[in-house]
Amino acid sequence: MAIRQCAIYGKGGIGKSTTTQNLVAALAELGQKVMIVGCDPKADSTRLILHSKAQTSVMEMAAELGTVEDLELEDVLQIGYKDIKCVESGGPEPGVGCAGRGVITAINFLEEEGAYTDDLDFVFYDVLGDVVCGGFAMPIRENKAQEIYIVCSGEMMAMYAANNICKGIVKYASSGSVRLAGLICNSRNTDREDDLIVALAEKIGTQMIHFVPRDNVVQHAEIRRMTVIEYDPTAKQANEYRTLAKKVIANTKFVIPNPVSMDELEDLLMEFGIMDVEDESVVGKTAAELAAEA
Repeated sequence: MAIRQCAIYGKGGIGKSTTTQNLVAALAELGQKVMIVGCDPKADSTRLILHSKAQTSVMEMAAELGTVEDLELEDVLQIGYKDIKCVESGGPEPGVGCAGRGVITAINFLEEEGAYTDDLDFVFYDVLGDVVCGGFAMPIRENKAQEIYIVCSGEMMAMYAANNICKGIVKYASSGSVRLAGLICNSRNTDREDDLIVALAEKIGTQMIHFVPRDNVVQHAEIRRMTVIEYDPTAKQANEYRTLAKKVIANTKFVIPNPVSMDELEDLLMEFGIMDVEDESVVGKTAAELAAEA
């Protein structure tokens, strides 16, 4: 059976890497063979699987050796919890070059060196933030990942980013097999969050594949550089990630999304009471000015 290649996108700080690693740990626990390819210059996509601060990345090693051609697969591929294969693309020094190039270089290197072995069930690309740079769109653009999951929450900017990512998928869907596989709501405990993300998913033409509640055990596990699955297998949150993993395995709803306009997105937020109805009379007025008018 062909390897299922999945990319996980989402706004920066949404808990994307944490969600990805807990999902992958749950998949591995269920007997799936998985590889994570971290596509973020921070190189923090594998730390919970490897119990390390940051894995040495492809770009770091290439810089050390002078060229990526001198790299060996074993230099950059490490094995973590439940035999999960871990690779970090890395990026250039801050302020120098395009970080997206690291993603392209790393994936090409992995392909050439035979990292995508026949025994793999899943490859997950954990991709930085929003699709604004061609390099970070690479797993979509180059038809590497067929299934795109977007981690979001009921916050305005997380939903805006999710909608933007859908625009990126649409751009490349016609020329390849990339499809949106669903939204994963990583809860921030905002009002009516579950219903709101279900409504957003329906508008876009997809599904909320799972609602991951907020639980402090995630932070407790992270401090120990572990996934919840490994840190406390009996925790209620561990079962949430197991449920998500089972839903991903069983998922067959892969769609070309229908991104909404900014007005439609704001209407949805107003409908759910997340955002006040726009009132032009208050725009640009300070608290003191508004108080004086009251």
